[in-house]
Amino acid sequence: MSAVVDTPGPTPPAAAPVPRGGIFASLRVPNYRLYASGQVVSLVGTWMQRIAQDWLVLDLSGGSPAALGIATALQFAPTLLLSLWGGVLADRVDKRRMLILLQIGMGLCALALGLAVVTGFAALLQVYVFCAVLGCFSALDIPIRQSFVSELVGPGQVANAVALNSMTFNLARIAGPAVAGVLIAAVGSGWVFLINAASFVGVVTALALMRPDRLFRSERVRRAPGQLREGLRYVRARPELVGVLTMVFLVSAFAINFPVTIPVLARNVFGGTAESYGLMTTLIAVGSVVGATIAARRTSVPPVRFVVLTGVAFGLVLTVTGLMPTFASAGVVLVVVGLSALLFTTAANAFVQLSVAPEVRGRVMGLYMMLFLGSTPLGAPLLGIVAEHWGGRAPLLLGGALTVVSVLIVAAVLAVRGRARAGRSAAEACA
Repeated sequence: MSAVVDTPGPTPPAAAPVPRGGIFASLRVPNYRLYASGQVVSLVGTWMQRIAQDWLVLDLSGGSPAALGIATALQFAPTLLLSLWGGVLADRVDKRRMLILLQIGMGLCALALGLAVVTGFAALLQVYVFCAVLGCFSALDIPIRQSFVSELVGPGQVANAVALNSMTFNLARIAGPAVAGVLIAAVGSGWVFLINAASFVGVVTALALMRPDRLFRSERVRRAPGQLREGLRYVRARPELVGVLTMVFLVSAFAINFPVTIPVLARNVFGGTAESYGLMTTLIAVGSVVGATIAARRTSVPPVRFVVLTGVAFGLVLTVTGLMPTFASAGVVLVVVGLSALLFTTAANAFVQLSVAPEVRGRVMGLYMMLFLGSTPLGAPLLGIVAEHWGGRAPLLLGGALTVVSVLIVAAVLAVRGRARAGRSAAEACA
């Protein structure tokens, strides 16, 4: 095992326990309240940029789904290479300070892309480069931010805080795309990128204003060889953890590729505009907020069977979306898509965070995010090619079917292994 050292700064005093109970319990923690308020501002800008970036790629490529798949893959590919190291960093460094630096870097990326578009110098190749650079910052940022949640609220409120984070994310996904659709039509995508760059001021300010002495700091791991392998061995020794991570990878690759499937559905199937795409994304977010409200009531570790059930439900609903004949009917089903996807991802995230030891949480969350986001560059080009050859409905039908099949296979393997372990335990007890 790696040597560890206490992180500087005291943990919150026992006289000020984290309040428990209620959907919004974590918001009564001052540091988390600052974090959430900064995230609301920044995430609205991030969703505005995501819509503008997708539409910009389609405009520059003449509506090519394959080009959109490439851009998505470039943005998420660094996750495959860097998120595990981001997890190692999360266990070693002061998470709050590192998040400030990474958020500044992402803000500068948005600023540079916005200036390139506004001044007329943006080309498809340049957008690809910005996607890759932003992906590098995100690959380091996400595992650190995910593992920072437990330091904000303490272990007793992690499940609630994860659900509230999802609620914040999806409230921003409601506002951001709607505003982006209007701004793209009115002033162009370049100004959307510039507004997003300004929004990073909110989250950086919130992080800077936090009281470090009120953080529930975990022990910081000293730099030592083999720490990444140590984290992987920790996961490998826990079959249920491996099973949940496998489901996250497969569902993300086949189904949670909305930046590829939804704009193609809006533009190429229903003949919509940027506003149509923004509306569809907003409808998914509405369902996600409902799902986050349900998930926020949970304070215990979600059982694996709940992760399985929500994964199967998500796959089935996604398939139904691909069969809808009109924009309106597809929009109604997308609300349920958002709800089921949120329940699956929140349950999986909370299971992983709450079932691992604090000293390896950063590395395990790095692996989680590598599988969750790193599967996107694998699935996005495939789904783009499927849409190119078989139409805009095909990725939803294929992704939904593969999600159901893959989740059920993983669940069956876990069940067989569980019965085998139970049999061995019974035999050892009788011996």
